[in-house]
Amino acid sequence: MGAAMIAGLLSRELIPPDRIMVSDVCGGRVAQLCQRHGVLGTTDNSKAVAGAEIVVLAVKPQVLPQVLTELEGRILSRALVLSIVAGASIASLAEGLGHAALVRAMPNTPVQVGEGMTVWIATEAASPSQRGQARAILQALGEEVCVTEERYLDMATALSGSGPAYVLLFLEALIDAGVYMGLSRSIAERLAWQTMWGTLTLVRDRGEHPAALRNQVTSPGGTTAEALQAFERGGFRALVTEAVWAAFQKAQKLGEKR
Repeated sequence: MGAAMIAGLLSRELIPPDRIMVSDVCGGRVAQLCQRHGVLGTTDNSKAVAGAEIVVLAVKPQVLPQVLTELEGRILSRALVLSIVAGASIASLAEGLGHAALVRAMPNTPVQVGEGMTVWIATEAASPSQRGQARAILQALGEEVCVTEERYLDMATALSGSGPAYVLLFLEALIDAGVYMGLSRSIAERLAWQTMWGTLTLVRDRGEHPAALRNQVTSPGGTTAEALQAFERGGFRALVTEAVWAAFQKAQKLGEKR
């Protein structure tokens, strides 16, 4: 995610590479990022944040406590801290860093190709200018939505954060169904992913409700109607709701542990 943010910022020319400092415990990873993007690098987190106006936390949740300890009291009081660490609440970040101007964001994996969906919230201590900076950074990754209550981030984790996995599972199932009917896997893959891509593009460009577009494809007594009936008999809608709700509950539990 951190590398995707760097790529997005540089591709949109929002900041020159020599104004970006990356830090990672793995020196090889730092060298790779520096070579690829022309940014500065270090393995010392304290050095990385020295004098920084914006600090981005893009680490694994299990190493966050150590990172917070390293950074406590070392971030400029006027700086903005933007965290994309899953499950890390604003309260825990503020306490661990001793810092008030914070943005907590929940992106998803399509940010890697500039088509992500990020939901975020800012603390009251974050100035309008800092909120604008956060929005610009997140827009470099795709779409963004700012919410007013932190609890919405757990919901976003379940829907858009985990959402790519749901889409990929359905795509995988479509491909397998094509192979089951007798198509070669290569043809089934091409038919399935282009159908999904084209349909999503249609929804975006038309701006109509998915149900309205679905009805246009569903002729009375036709093949599509038969397939949709099979989905309904299998409890497809209820299963999707159950799965997203399970992810939401898990996100809440993970947040409670931090």
